[in-house]
Amino acid sequence: MIQQAMAYDYDPDNGEEINEVCAGCHGAYGEGGKQGEYPRLAGMPSEFIAKQLHLFRDRDRPNLAMVEYVDHRQMPDKDIQDISRYLSEIQLQTRLPPVDETAPGFDAYARLLESKRLMQIPRAEGDIEAGRRLYRKECASCHGDEGWGDAKKAVPMLAGQYTNYLWRQVKKYRNKIRIHDEDAPDEELLADFSDDELKDIFAYLSIVDD
Repeated sequence: MIQQAMAYDYDPDNGEEINEVCAGCHGAYGEGGKQGEYPRLAGMPSEFIAKQLHLFRDRDRPNLAMVEYVDHRQMPDKDIQDISRYLSEIQLQTRLPPVDETAPGFDAYARLLESKRLMQIPRAEGDIEAGRRLYRKECASCHGDEGWGDAKKAVPMLAGQYTNYLWRQVKKYRNKIRIHDEDAPDEELLADFSDDELKDIFAYLSIVDD
């Protein structure tokens, strides 16, 4: 069981510095990469990110890619708090607002930087409407009506996350590699869903950010 971490004053400069290491896999803006080999972290609830980092650090959530970066020496509680909040406050756009590139004062470099913070999940295969109905019935009470999570309850977003990554986590939950509820570790999360039903749910989640 993870202990309640001590509260420290937030240092955004420290968070930004730590993110330079994280960016090698998760992207400069926490956008993830390689179609979900590395998940999106930007905009995730700070407490959720912190909890996962504690699990990685304490070796309670197996992940070989994280081993060399997360231990008590390299990632003390203060650093976990700073990087978690830093990532949670990054906002990624799903589309660029229209601009007149011929207008006086148009800043092409600023537009380029803005485009680097752009992320939209590719549309996944499946029955979107069936997925919408099933999601609203079974998942929305925790993850929000459209899958954007709940920051106050540290519930992660599912919309805006790579579909391939979501499938990998399904496998880990089913195989008890990841624990969904520490108070009910024997919970059969997703056991009542067929792969076809999950495919439809993920199809719906993939279009939420359109």
